[in-house]
Amino acid sequence: SELIRGFLLSGMPCPSSCPPGLLALMAPGLALMATFSLPSQAGDRRALPVEKPPGVRGRTLILLDVNTKSPVRIISENFLSLQLDPSIIHDGWLDFLSSRRLVTLARGLAPAFLRFAGKRTDFLQFHNVKNPAKSRGGPGPDYYLKNYEDDIVRSDIALDKQKGCKIAQHPDIMLELQREKAAQMHLVLLKEQFSNTYSNLTLTARSLDKLYNFADCSGLHLIFALNALRRNPNNSWNSSNALSLLKYSASKKYNISWELGNEPNNYRTLIGRSVNGSQLGKDYTQLRSLLQLIRTYSRAHLYGPNIGRPRKNVIAFLEGFLKVAGGTVDAVTWQHYYIDGRVAKVTDFLKTRLLDTLSDQIRKIQKVVNTYTPGKKIWLEGVGTTSAGGMNNLSDSYAAGFLWLNTLGLLASQGIDVVVRHSFLDHGHNHLVDQNFNPLPDYWLSLLYKRLIGPKVLAIHVAGLQRKPRPGRVIRDKLRIYAHCTSYHNHNYVRGSITLYIINLHRSRKKIKLAGTLRDKIVHQYLLQPYGKDGLHSKSVQLNGQPLAMVDDGTLPELKPRPLRAGRTLVIPPLTMSFYVVKNVNALACRYR
Repeated sequence: SELIRGFLLSGMPCPSSCPPGLLALMAPGLALMATFSLPSQAGDRRALPVEKPPGVRGRTLILLDVNTKSPVRIISENFLSLQLDPSIIHDGWLDFLSSRRLVTLARGLAPAFLRFAGKRTDFLQFHNVKNPAKSRGGPGPDYYLKNYEDDIVRSDIALDKQKGCKIAQHPDIMLELQREKAAQMHLVLLKEQFSNTYSNLTLTARSLDKLYNFADCSGLHLIFALNALRRNPNNSWNSSNALSLLKYSASKKYNISWELGNEPNNYRTLIGRSVNGSQLGKDYTQLRSLLQLIRTYSRAHLYGPNIGRPRKNVIAFLEGFLKVAGGTVDAVTWQHYYIDGRVAKVTDFLKTRLLDTLSDQIRKIQKVVNTYTPGKKIWLEGVGTTSAGGMNNLSDSYAAGFLWLNTLGLLASQGIDVVVRHSFLDHGHNHLVDQNFNPLPDYWLSLLYKRLIGPKVLAIHVAGLQRKPRPGRVIRDKLRIYAHCTSYHNHNYVRGSITLYIINLHRSRKKIKLAGTLRDKIVHQYLLQPYGKDGLHSKSVQLNGQPLAMVDDGTLPELKPRPLRAGRTLVIPPLTMSFYVVKNVNALACRYR
């Protein structure tokens, strides 16, 4: 048996001395030789002693099997969702959401939620004016403003003549003027962010129409966060402006879900006075009452409180909120940024310790929610690799994808229902699409995730994953493996198929042998690597050796897999992310929706 075990682990063929049929008899027992683990437990597992047979010294082979009988978690169909920051009103990009290219890119990530919220949520005022284009201010000489504003007005008039989805083709010169304006406004926005003092923003009826048109045309469900910092003298919420917005949206029959405020635990630093959790809970109860008075929104979903990192004072805030409004919200929300974008380095994105920081936050949030509102869904909103707007060539590069993909895997395995990515498009460098409307590496990663990953999460069994731990040293996995049922929306694969996604943070390639139910199945490989000479800093990617780019403004490229023959060992290149669809497994957990 030791001989057979050695050959199984090495992937070498059994010699003629093996008793006939013994290998087949041992296959079902492979799982017994593996460690059962959810990805979230990676840091806690003990190393498995894996014996190497003679002649294979130095070779590391990992055995991988998946429990196909039942899922361990089922997440939302909209699990990977998107965020737009209100700063797009300030820098002008909201006027360009009708771009065919942007709509095509957003549509590729549907179904999803589109959350309109951020730092400037609580400085946003609604103004029911249809055509304020001539009165809008902004930087630049008079001739620049006049040409730019006239172009916006002409574009709005053309859009008004369209029925259904309103799609615009903006001239190149118009986009160039907008990029100049945005570049100047970027400095203003950064100054506000670093000083933590924000100017008021006006959202017009025209702007709300454009925002909703973008969401609706893209197949996204809009979640709008209302200003919670309009306060009465007794510190209760002043809902007058919100009511005006609600009535206008209802008159247009806009299907919107709602939130109130953004990171309310941080209000003291913004306005010099705080709003505690129980008071915000009362404000949410008031908002729910308002929604019930408006027929269109009497059954609208309400999410909150969107707290920051769950430190001790923030946990107390959440407890106070849930005691008052736990039954009012449809999901409990919080946000997380991994590192300070002002000091980030490319090596930060490769640190397993950083990847694991989210696990502790999940446990803290789940403990509070399960205490006060057991069974309530939990969302992570406003997640990004870096705070402070991110850094050019870092948070918008291939390297940032390690954090993003691990975040998706970790949250799904822990049963977090939805994760909202900050941001689809904005003034910083945490976005999925740049200001030339070109998709960045995290966009392509998200697109692959949407195309291949279904909502059912499966448990994995692995053997040979870790080195022998040294005394006093925690071994954290540099090889992250997650498994789901393949997306039901992908008609290239029959139901019952399984998708693995793998992060290799090692600087050497790793070999994985599929065992048990996955053994001897045909596999489709989707290997995502940086494209060009910039390596991990690259803003372009290649899929199975072919660079990814849009075909035209209305067409995304075909994501072509590389078929691997049945039984072939998976070879994972160093510092890469990859997806593997194991076909025709006929997994019981994946046959039905």
